[in-house]
Amino acid sequence: MTRPKTQPDEQVLEAAYRLIHSDGPEALTFERLARACGLSGSTLVQRFKSKAQLKQRTLLYAWDGLDRKTEDLAGSIPKTPAGAIQLLVALSKGYGDIESYAQGLLVLREDLRDPVLRARGAAWKAVLSKVLAGCFADVPDMPEDIGLLMASHWQGSLLWWSFDPDMELTAYVEHSLKRFVVALSARNP
Repeated sequence: MTRPKTQPDEQVLEAAYRLIHSDGPEALTFERLARACGLSGSTLVQRFKSKAQLKQRTLLYAWDGLDRKTEDLAGSIPKTPAGAIQLLVALSKGYGDIESYAQGLLVLREDLRDPVLRARGAAWKAVLSKVLAGCFADVPDMPEDIGLLMASHWQGSLLWWSFDPDMELTAYVEHSLKRFVVALSARNP
């Protein structure tokens, strides 16, 4: 008698995330995931119960990865404005070209629809803002919410790049963030 294949949830969720990211959230079905990870559809249904739970678990898995990446980067950058730029540029890697970035916006839509996923986004915003604020701790006269302001500028630069993606994304983000820091410095000579 052959035993059924087993895979840790992490491997299954990674395969599910790749499906969502490449083909959109609606492409995540038990049938397609079964083909992608090698488990049977019935095994996946037993594990995840419903498509909604599978999608939520997949996106929570993605948030876990972003939390780890943010924590790792935060521990490795200098605590300076240049370090803040370095962190945000590093977080911008992996978005890919405009088509990949646009597909990622469909994933973000799923995060916005689900209160559990929205809460993860809010928690990440708080952590990221705190890390960025720490990079400005030794700079006099910075606004109290400098971390959130810089994170907001970063998110805006990602969006504006997407309308005119003539430049490589991380180069665009880095240029935009440097201009943001220069503008802040100019107001405090």
